[in-house]
Amino acid sequence: MSDLHKAFILGAGLGTRLRPLTEKLPKPLIPYYHEPLVHQALVHCMAAGIDSFAINTHHLAEEWQRAFPDKNFGSASLEFFNEPVLLETGGGIKNIAKWIGADPVLIYNGDILTDLDLKRLIASHKASGNIATLALFSDGPNCNVAVEGDKVIDLRHARGLHAGTHQFTGIYIIEPEILDLIPANEKTSIVPAFLALAEQGKLGAHIADGARWQDLGTREEYLAAHLNPQVPERQPAIHPSAKIDPSAEIESDSCFIGPNCVIEKGVKLRNTIVWPSAKVAEHTDLDGCIVRDYAAGVHQNEDL
Repeated sequence: MSDLHKAFILGAGLGTRLRPLTEKLPKPLIPYYHEPLVHQALVHCMAAGIDSFAINTHHLAEEWQRAFPDKNFGSASLEFFNEPVLLETGGGIKNIAKWIGADPVLIYNGDILTDLDLKRLIASHKASGNIATLALFSDGPNCNVAVEGDKVIDLRHARGLHAGTHQFTGIYIIEPEILDLIPANEKTSIVPAFLALAEQGKLGAHIADGARWQDLGTREEYLAAHLNPQVPERQPAIHPSAKIDPSAEIESDSCFIGPNCVIEKGVKLRNTIVWPSAKVAEHTDLDGCIVRDYAAGVHQNEDL
């Protein structure tokens, strides 16, 4: 097995559970601590030695070009693969076969936050001889992956062996041989390929217990990731470039004000996230809100 330096970020989803937040931005590009959420995945992967990324796009694909006009992130290169028709995970992987070439690839869901030890995952996969290795937790709300020893033997009880013992993290490593198990030019899940590998004894299980992991698939999860973080984040909750009237009352431990925001006089904010460059009009009172562009009046638990 060659060294792993490529990662495929899954960014093509519609983000339906997060609407209306995803009406103007793909889910991986919505702000998290003042930056696009996908920055977390890119930084995480680069710390493990990844220097080349593929990202599949579909919903609002042009926003990816605006976010990364030079097709790089720091020292890493980015290549975008638009899917005019969503191909699902298996089809998305098959669609980048030429980019994969003869290299192993780390696959990473674009809407999660985690500090999972990627170097350990990579080392575990490399030592195993498996064609794919899934990063798993021993506990979680969706334990539908069945593990025996260091192998995955069933998923979603599809082989009838076991209903499941472990939670899938949305992070895994594949060898290019898996491409032979995915039909070309089809919308298909990666699960059938995983099941074929499980039958061959070539689907590995890497247990990553103890890592931070949050899915930002819903509004509630998005708010929780900001307001109840499991670990301290690097950036201040109120960005230094935000223009805030001295009379505004902002609960600094529960609000996040992005760069270049304008908060006018008499504003009251609680448990609220204000996206970059948004404006909150004078005497507005917000609790549990997410401000994308502009807010005025009294609102609770609304997206504005």
